[in-house]
Amino acid sequence: MASASHRRPLRKRRTALVWAVAVAAVGLLVSLVVALRPGGEPDTVRTAAGTSPSASPTTREPTPAPKPSTASPTPRRTPAASASATTPPARPSPAAPRSSAPRPASGAAPLAGRIKPGTTYDGVATHYDAKDGDGACLYGPSPDLMVAAMNHTDYETSQACGAYILVRAASGASVTVRITNECPLPCAPGQLDLSKEAFAKLAGLSAGRIPITWSLLSPSTSDTVSVRYKSGSSRHWCGIQALGHRNPLARLEVRTGSGWSRLTRTEYNYFLSPDGTGCGGSLRLTDIYGEQLTVDGVAIRPDTVQPTRVQFTRR
Repeated sequence: MASASHRRPLRKRRTALVWAVAVAAVGLLVSLVVALRPGGEPDTVRTAAGTSPSASPTTREPTPAPKPSTASPTPRRTPAASASATTPPARPSPAAPRSSAPRPASGAAPLAGRIKPGTTYDGVATHYDAKDGDGACLYGPSPDLMVAAMNHTDYETSQACGAYILVRAASGASVTVRITNECPLPCAPGQLDLSKEAFAKLAGLSAGRIPITWSLLSPSTSDTVSVRYKSGSSRHWCGIQALGHRNPLARLEVRTGSGWSRLTRTEYNYFLSPDGTGCGGSLRLTDIYGEQLTVDGVAIRPDTVQPTRVQFTRR
């Protein structure tokens, strides 16, 4: 039988082993509880899977921008946009016409040049000694001295010749004149150089220069258009002039074997046929409104005024 002294150390060793196993079991249990509870994973795991303040943020796919609509956008109208979209008309100056009434419908005077019907022009009036009323238009002596010289710009290579113009002064006085002459530069656009007799209807001659407005007229008249061949005209060369037309003349044509041939207008108010084409034949006159008059049987009689039986319509 073993002595007591030999048994006591064995119990001590067993006790120690039991405590070691118990401690190890408790440690394992605690580890399992920590591992299995929600959110109980180690910090290192959470840091790798999640986002911490010190970690770089996860890169996200950029959201694509919306594609522009293929439909035409409706522009927004603002006062500034409206002003820039529509250019305002320039302020009238002596060189530019200003409308005193609605402009005539398109095509009302398709052949008009600078001087258009239904339009009021601003300018100044001066005066000159018109003598017998003749001038650059080469009409010859005028039956009265209610005549005027048109400034060079609005004279427009004699297209203003024969035009009837109503002139008004600021005082309200008015006078009707016929254009028979050209006022050379420096006469400004809009300026009329009136005969002294016509100017006196508006103001005293001592005024010298006054502001005016003026506009084209289509007067009543019992006269008919006349035709004149220029001195030196023949069947080989001729210059033709129309006189007494109610409305400004836009074209003069001569008949040829293939139709009508338009003649070139000169600054001295004759239409030239340099090779004699149409000289002595039928003529066709067209005013700024597009009305056409045909004249037959006008013989080549230089410097002779030959009346016709036609006249343009009053407008």
